[in-house]
Amino acid sequence: SNRVFNLFSSYCYFDITEIDGVNTNELYNAVQLYLSSSVSTNGSRLSLTRALNSSAITFGLSNNDCIVDTFNGVSVVWEHVVTQRQAQTFSWRPLPEEKRGFTLRIRKRDKSLILDSYLDYVMEKANEIRRKNQDRLLYTNSRGGSLDSRGHPWESVPFKHPSTFDTLAMDPVKKREIMEDLKDFANGQSFYQKTGRAWKRGYLLYGPPGTGKSSMIAAMANYLSYDIYDLELTEVHNNSELRKLLMKTSSKSIIVIEDIDCSINLTNRKKNNNSNTSTRNYYDPEMRCGSVPGPGEDGGNSITLSGLLNFTDGLWSCCGSERIFVFTTNHIEKLDSALLRCGRMDMHIFMSYCSYPALMILMKNYLGYDESDLDADVLKQLAEVVDKAEMTPADISEVLIKNRRCNPKAVSELLEALKTRANRNLLQNGILREKNSEDIMEDEEQEKRALESPPNEGSEFEEPCKKQEEEDEEKMK
Repeated sequence: SNRVFNLFSSYCYFDITEIDGVNTNELYNAVQLYLSSSVSTNGSRLSLTRALNSSAITFGLSNNDCIVDTFNGVSVVWEHVVTQRQAQTFSWRPLPEEKRGFTLRIRKRDKSLILDSYLDYVMEKANEIRRKNQDRLLYTNSRGGSLDSRGHPWESVPFKHPSTFDTLAMDPVKKREIMEDLKDFANGQSFYQKTGRAWKRGYLLYGPPGTGKSSMIAAMANYLSYDIYDLELTEVHNNSELRKLLMKTSSKSIIVIEDIDCSINLTNRKKNNNSNTSTRNYYDPEMRCGSVPGPGEDGGNSITLSGLLNFTDGLWSCCGSERIFVFTTNHIEKLDSALLRCGRMDMHIFMSYCSYPALMILMKNYLGYDESDLDADVLKQLAEVVDKAEMTPADISEVLIKNRRCNPKAVSELLEALKTRANRNLLQNGILREKNSEDIMEDEEQEKRALESPPNEGSEFEEPCKKQEEEDEEKMK
């Protein structure tokens, strides 16, 4: 009867058991995760689970419940089947008492589509859900290149930074541009494969201290659900060790080198060549090495600029996929131009002083104030003085934190601090302009004296010339 029923039935069935022989079926776990994102909360009975090291609760199908899913216009039915396992004999690895599995029901005409594409889609979505649910990690390279107990050169801790693009004090237009660029990168696997480019991207964050460069990195990691590898260059001895560290990084990660101008000596080669009058060969150690210690110095760091460039844009940088390189610096003019070009640092982001839109974001974060909650006169004064004050988001945040228990006091204190800083900047600029004008006047006076001096200096040579002419005339006579 079953054969006759299957012969005339328009459906076919596939069983996906939890345990395949003695091994765990990876496809079962993937289907369970995938369906957890599709299960409607209107169901009469749902199972709730929370995995180890997971920050989210996932929903699932209970015993013998069904759910309908759609893929490319084709409907499929998933059923969760749980049965009691028969009494088992002695085994070195006892099996669970219950036998769990999923049954997939599809139409026979859709068999090729489901088997070729749908199951791969389920696995991909499950990996994405698993990655988003897991805690993100912050890695740092071990001191002196040592390895941990598992033989890895990276040490990790859970990454719990709360910074997001919503709380980041930055111009909303620039912020939206960065978010769109990150989203295009994360969804651009097919584009990078089609164009023959490595699936990576570089960002350079530069600007004064306290403008939110580290918060920007944390916001990027939280936005993309990527891990962070904080690379300390002073603990890397040579280029070979740098490549090994790169090989041990995972995909979907952000590799960060903060304050690169302070880590090792990677200053602009043009400035070095202009400041040094003697000719220098490329093979000189000072030209090739980032920092060459003397015989009595500690460390022995010999990372070259070429090694760092290959780290970001060489063959070894392609040993993984979907990775972002982020460099930060307070002085972009100190970096070599080869490190800044597109392909290495694709997007340069200037982290400026706090502007009026960024100030409103900070007011919302710390005080819960929108523009409608503040007096129009106060808003006008803030808008007029914030650009002149040139205060960083860190300085403004400190003023708000100290007075967060009393919002009106926090606003008044902030306005007073902005005015004080603006007046000080105005005074400093006035003194600087006055000093420059004095220097200009002094230069003009020196030029005048220089123009007046030639006749006086020339009179010293007029008398010998006249004597020579008189002597010549006497000889002629």
